[in-house]
Amino acid sequence: MQLKVKKITALSLLSVTLFAQSAVAQTEIEWWHSMDGALTDWVNDLAEGFNESQTEFRVIPTYKGGYEQSMTAGVAAVRAGEAPDILQVYEVGTASMIYADGVTKSVTEIMQENGIPFDLNSYIPAVASYYTAPNGELLSLPFNSSTTVMYYNKDAFKKAGLDADNPPKTWAEVRKATETLKSAGVSCPMTTEWMGWTQLESFSAWHNAPYASENNGFDGLDTELLINKPLQLRHFNNLDEMAKEGLFHYKGRASEAGPAFRSGECAITFGSSASYAGLKRDAKFEFGESTLPYYADVEGTPQNTVIGGASLWVMNGKPADHYRGVAQFFDYISQPEIQAASHMRTGYLPVTKAAFEITEASGFYEENPGANVPVEQMIRKATDNTRGIRLGNMLQIRAIVDEETEQIWTGKKSPEDALNNIVKRGNELLRRFERVNNR
Repeated sequence: MQLKVKKITALSLLSVTLFAQSAVAQTEIEWWHSMDGALTDWVNDLAEGFNESQTEFRVIPTYKGGYEQSMTAGVAAVRAGEAPDILQVYEVGTASMIYADGVTKSVTEIMQENGIPFDLNSYIPAVASYYTAPNGELLSLPFNSSTTVMYYNKDAFKKAGLDADNPPKTWAEVRKATETLKSAGVSCPMTTEWMGWTQLESFSAWHNAPYASENNGFDGLDTELLINKPLQLRHFNNLDEMAKEGLFHYKGRASEAGPAFRSGECAITFGSSASYAGLKRDAKFEFGESTLPYYADVEGTPQNTVIGGASLWVMNGKPADHYRGVAQFFDYISQPEIQAASHMRTGYLPVTKAAFEITEASGFYEENPGANVPVEQMIRKATDNTRGIRLGNMLQIRAIVDEETEQIWTGKKSPEDALNNIVKRGNELLRRFERVNNR
């Protein structure tokens, strides 16, 4: 009996030792991200799901602040030899990451090196093309992708006698709708979030018009802004007139107009498709999600909107086993079922066609009318004008857009002067970026 107990004890100790050795042997993959609030839980759940699916690797997600702080910290960490394995970078940082010498490895490269099949054609075209190099390599993995949409207050529409199930599709229809809403007593018929992203970047792409030369910066650093052309001037003249008539109310930069819509003050807004889940949770009224309006007489309209959100970049200088873990993790989160679940949970785009089809088959779009709008806007094959904007110093250019267009709403500048100044100041930033990175 004593011998049996000793044998069991020895086996137990051996099991514990082997388990401990297995745990110690796990390769830890560091993932720095910028997802806060409920999205932190989503990121943690993705990592946990992968960690439980195998025993060789353990992904450790760490929140590193907002997009700008996270990217700055990540690049600095590379220089210091302390970089994470994976860094989440927002879309306006793409050019900076591309031209940061020796900082990253492409997704295509790590997948091929580790023998993991990867089909770029499985991704929604307008999403994949944004992060793809001229040689066809996928530079970073599309992760939390979004685009611009129109939200409207269905209750306010009904009260004003408008058809809540048939939102305005053109800018002429938007003007008529806002006039009707104002007559019905709505104090703020229309506002917008992210002025540069919604009313210039996506607006231009939706109308298949270039934002900048050199195919929006994809073909070279010697690019110049093209957003003071007749189409954009027409649009800002229209917005200026609507503002003067009390139909459009400017509520601030970035997402500052969001609360004005969520509270019911403003009946129409333009913002990120990723706001859908939060609106559904917080809005005390029935709302709809629809496509961006367009000018019906512009040829080739509508085309597709541009991508927002962020992607996952693989940092350079890591051991081979780390890249093997990153490749397996990317393969895991790219599975259609995982993609579809993330889309339905967060409101971000299902970046693969298969994930969209799974979501559609599940009945999610029937239960959540409008949730398919961002996918429908992005699913068309992108043109050179619409696959995205790859410019250096893009964050600063967006700040200039805010500064100059604010002068329109206060009556200090005409739309023409404001747009011309955006181009002048923006081009100065582009030349600075070109001087630093031209090689």
